[in-house]
Amino acid sequence: MTVARTTTTDPFDDVAVLCERLKLPEVARLAASWAQQAAAEHWTYSQYLADVLQAETTARQTRYVVSHTQMAHLPFHKTVDQFDFAFQPSLDERHVRQLLTLQWVDAAENLMVLGPPGVGKTPLIVAMALQAIAQRIPVYFITIQDLVADLRKAWEDNRFTTRLGQYLRPRLLCIDEVGYLPLNTLDAHRFFRLVSARYERGSLALTSNKGFVDWGHVFGDPVLATAILDRLVYHSTILNIRGDSYRLREKRRAGMLGEAAAPHAGGGTPMTVGVPVRLKRRADDGFCALAWSFRTVINHRL
Repeated sequence: MTVARTTTTDPFDDVAVLCERLKLPEVARLAASWAQQAAAEHWTYSQYLADVLQAETTARQTRYVVSHTQMAHLPFHKTVDQFDFAFQPSLDERHVRQLLTLQWVDAAENLMVLGPPGVGKTPLIVAMALQAIAQRIPVYFITIQDLVADLRKAWEDNRFTTRLGQYLRPRLLCIDEVGYLPLNTLDAHRFFRLVSARYERGSLALTSNKGFVDWGHVFGDPVLATAILDRLVYHSTILNIRGDSYRLREKRRAGMLGEAAAPHAGGGTPMTVGVPVRLKRRADDGFCALAWSFRTVINHRL
């Protein structure tokens, strides 16, 4: 096969033109200087070619991570290596690092991180999100208040189905601050629609400062809360952080808090995980069996 060649004086001008056509900016940037180095150090042709292509691959991955991290709307960037496991001994570091393999995302399972404010729930799911982006897994991060407000507006504008579909696209959807504020009935039902639509289709990573026993109050309806939890927990990993607040620790170190703000002996208060007792006793409406089976699933997962 005859290869058409350009007629420029410098052959690396030809390389630059061809790299532009092939969208290889890093190869274009490095080709000439690395060719001089290769000649001086007696690289083989294959070594030179492999090195410039590896540089292009690395640069392309870096650009991907930067752009998709921005599109994911992460509130900050922290990795698991920046997490202080010594301050939160209730967390098994080996277990958390195993979660970084993202096998649970491949299986369309969920991650639920529970604990009081300030114990590191959000940094954990941000770390999972960053790892997912590095593996080219589509990610989106949003607080539940922003999520339900967006779905509410879409409902009012008669485009709810379209907007809901956009939240089904990311393979990993991170929802922060579940439980910090209660939801009204319509918002809670729209959230249920989202959870139900993603069930066994895509992964959710959620944080909550409420134990499952309190989710009936969060969603304004214990039956709806049970339906939501049933879909979230069935294929899930649950991390229950029982510890003190990082933010309060830093304030104490800075002398901004007195002894009254010091933690009680033995660390933070453990979070109660379970379903409302009243649900377990409502045999007359058919939810008793569901609640009991749901409690069994939770206890098994923990």
